[in-house]
Amino acid sequence: MIHTPLTRRFDLSTPVIGAPMAGVSGGALAAAVSRAGGLGMIGVSGRHSAEFVTAESAVAGQDQLPFGVGLMIWTLADRPELFDATVAARPSLVSMSFGDPAPWVGPLHDAGIAVAAQVNTVADAHRALEAGVDVLVAQGTEAGGHTGQRALLPLLTEVLALTDRPVVAAGGIATGRAMAGMLVAGAAGVWIGTALLSCTEGLNGAPARARIREATGDETVLTRAFDVAEGIAWPERWPGRALTNDFSRAWHGREGELVGDDAARGLVVEGRRSGNPAHAPLYAGEAVGMVTAERSATDVVRELATDAEQALRSGSALLG
Repeated sequence: MIHTPLTRRFDLSTPVIGAPMAGVSGGALAAAVSRAGGLGMIGVSGRHSAEFVTAESAVAGQDQLPFGVGLMIWTLADRPELFDATVAARPSLVSMSFGDPAPWVGPLHDAGIAVAAQVNTVADAHRALEAGVDVLVAQGTEAGGHTGQRALLPLLTEVLALTDRPVVAAGGIATGRAMAGMLVAGAAGVWIGTALLSCTEGLNGAPARARIREATGDETVLTRAFDVAEGIAWPERWPGRALTNDFSRAWHGREGELVGDDAARGLVVEGRRSGNPAHAPLYAGEAVGMVTAERSATDVVRELATDAEQALRSGSALLG
């Protein structure tokens, strides 16, 4: 087994955290990751209810294994009940990301809950450290969903130089070799999302999972077009990496025009409702080309761990 400060902190058998992907990562997916020895996370957006948090946390914790919840800080001003429900669920870890974590760290620590924060810049890392978070997640722009503009490896290297707290690598990691590479670079673990997008336990539907399996890593775009179309108030500094489709090809880079085009915006709203892949956003990272099968998240994480161990052993031969 691979032992790191992350595995020791949360009593894991592999240093893998399942990313809290809203709309995909529910209690069943979190539980499947945790059964493989990682730490599964539930993704919560402003569209969810406190009851969702409570119910999905009960599913995630059914085996008495560690699990976490991921919250979007910018949504909590209008939805404080999501934070309250998260604290009441008593997860092992709460990710406070996309905003200033400072107001939330104290209450979580008072409840005995560890805190992580995704960071996309060195300034983000300084802010998270000053807030007292326990785990930093260096998220590169290779990641699916909402992310920053910096590549993972340089960002990870700079963040590692700032702290001796566990730093987890996120973005473009979907194989054991990639996982091993991040561990050798100094990460205490990996944060995987795209690798789980075709898992049977996900909240996403079969058509979305099938589209993921068909995609290549060349087919993603970092764009605000989908958020603008849906009227979602995501802060502009965090666009979303999604699979390219007819809508993104037509409107990426034209968000200013899109604001006033009700017909075009309606295509995404209807695409989301019907699951039409030509217009609906399907967030995925640059490692999507490595996702080619539909299977349990437990199997995905176990294979990552096994392949990472093998890669680490093979790498030692370079010193011979």
